[in-house]
Amino acid sequence: MLRRCFLAVSALSLLLLASGCQQPATQPAAKIAQARIANADANIPAASGHFDYYLFTLSWSPEYCHGHPNAQQCGGAHPGFVVHGLWPQFNNGQWPSACSSEPGLSNPSSMLDIMPDLRLIQHEWTTHGTCSGLTADQYFGVIRKAYNSIRIPSSLVSPSRTTTRSADQIKQMFTDANPGMSADDIAVSCHNRYLSAVEFCLAKNLRPTACQAVRDCTANSIRIPAAR
Repeated sequence: MLRRCFLAVSALSLLLLASGCQQPATQPAAKIAQARIANADANIPAASGHFDYYLFTLSWSPEYCHGHPNAQQCGGAHPGFVVHGLWPQFNNGQWPSACSSEPGLSNPSSMLDIMPDLRLIQHEWTTHGTCSGLTADQYFGVIRKAYNSIRIPSSLVSPSRTTTRSADQIKQMFTDANPGMSADDIAVSCHNRYLSAVEFCLAKNLRPTACQAVRDCTANSIRIPAAR
């Protein structure tokens, strides 16, 4: 269900890459989002803190940097997985959005080690964090906790060559590396048959929970670009 913005880190393009934030139909991301979401009109008003679970998305940076070599996150060595967002979700496939006008982090650069762009950080708070029922400091603290709770498979930490896997195989790599997590708790996203992100469904206490109305990449094989 990679919807919101998929790490288009060149300013606003950070918010529009693959399966990103819901955007007007004229945006390229809208078509990608429609392929990943059971309900394309899922963005609905809701009271802050009212949701069923989180969708935590780690984007595969090498795929993004292949097409955006001049983007901020792509200078020098390309990182592997970076945080795209932590999104309040409803079990029916819908989600709340922009629930308040509360200000974001006073020092957003404190998140740049795991989230690659200041515009993304602000966008995630404005669009999704304000619906969490948390302050900005709490919300980004939860993001860091979620990031630290997931172990990246060793073969995906910094792969030196491009490999090909199925969505099920990628899920298996994560369940092997994370005892207590099942394939039902994970969704794999792709763009033109290249890995774009791995998504994790997490309860409010950040324990893995079965995903609801989240679609996987349907490609028979998914290429995983090497980190460079």
